[in-house]
Amino acid sequence: MLWYLFTIGGTSNFMVMNYKALNGSRLFTSESVSMGHPDKVSDQISDAVLDSLIAADPHVRCACETLCTTGLVVVAGEVTVHKKAGVDALNNVEKTVRKTLRRIGYTDPTMKFDADSCAVIRTLHSQSGDIAMGVDKEGAGDQGLMFGFACRETPRLMPLPIDLSHRLVERHANVRQRGLIKGLRPDAKSQVTIEYDHQKPVGIHTVVFSTQHTPDWNGSARQAQLKRLVTKHIIEPCMPKRLYNRKKVIIHVNPTGQFEIGGPHGDTGLTGRKIIVDTYGGRGRHGGGAFSGKDPTKVDRSASYMARYVAKNIVAARLADICEIQLSYAIGLPDPLSVRVDTNETARIDEARIEQLVRRFFPLTPKGIIKHLKLRRPIYEQTARHGHFGRTGFTWERTDMAKKLTAAAGV
Repeated sequence: MLWYLFTIGGTSNFMVMNYKALNGSRLFTSESVSMGHPDKVSDQISDAVLDSLIAADPHVRCACETLCTTGLVVVAGEVTVHKKAGVDALNNVEKTVRKTLRRIGYTDPTMKFDADSCAVIRTLHSQSGDIAMGVDKEGAGDQGLMFGFACRETPRLMPLPIDLSHRLVERHANVRQRGLIKGLRPDAKSQVTIEYDHQKPVGIHTVVFSTQHTPDWNGSARQAQLKRLVTKHIIEPCMPKRLYNRKKVIIHVNPTGQFEIGGPHGDTGLTGRKIIVDTYGGRGRHGGGAFSGKDPTKVDRSASYMARYVAKNIVAARLADICEIQLSYAIGLPDPLSVRVDTNETARIDEARIEQLVRRFFPLTPKGIIKHLKLRRPIYEQTARHGHFGRTGFTWERTDMAKKLTAAAGV
């Protein structure tokens, strides 16, 4: 009999997608949010602070949370630095915040939240000595469970709904910054519904896109014009032609009628409130831990990156068409308590054998993960917009282990 260990944390979000339910025609939806969405503003600030610290002190301990609202940014958390350069970076948090807001596009005072006029409150203190004891011994910085996922729906080995949702908000930023549609503002949200048949995408069913704009786009006639421009310049360039039927697809742009009030003035932003956007759009499971603002000793982040790396290499090696990896850890202990492989019955070899290969070929201790994925670098702010997964340039998106897995598996 084959036994699996499956861990559920007491405070974690537990999300399950029943893939078998996709047999026959079914719909599945994922969303993403733009770099100017208030929660993503908070994520980017937290990771910009982390980047500034890790550039000065690669071994910094950081758990940085951000709140942003009308005219105010609050940066709080635990930071321990070991070098004078780290202290200098810590003293420059306000400068880092304002630089990040300018990069995002909050430079207009009429939005009632902008880089130059907002107040910045910093309340940071050192990491708990009780936690530090375990991390100093190269153990995990916390207990918890982490998931990684990959599938063969896109060249990036990501689920199609979240992949397209990310590409839409990425395109929105490009169109806004280039001025292709005048009057767009930074806050935006996307949502894509895909029709599946026997687990395969067969069509794009619905696209929803909401974008903040200047007052001159208010009114039904102007909103109709904006819909045409958004469809032309943002939506259609992102859609795969084989799945996009103009006559059948349902498109909603600013479905409330207008979207002038937005950003942190329209809705308070918090770090870590978009964990499903950050991962796989609801496909598979989520352990509940957020990423942004956390240094790589926090397995919430680093082990999730490793789990994605493992899952992607398994799919790239054609050991399975769908793969979900679960890792679990205890605070202060280096080795994972459990490793679980779930291929949704698409594996070409036994899942227990794949699990053995995972343990053999992938370093799964915090120290091993940090070294293998080169995580002590200032790379994190760019992860905090347009998704942590399915993008080039990140070490956890490499498929350099696929050939070794294929050879070892004999497939």
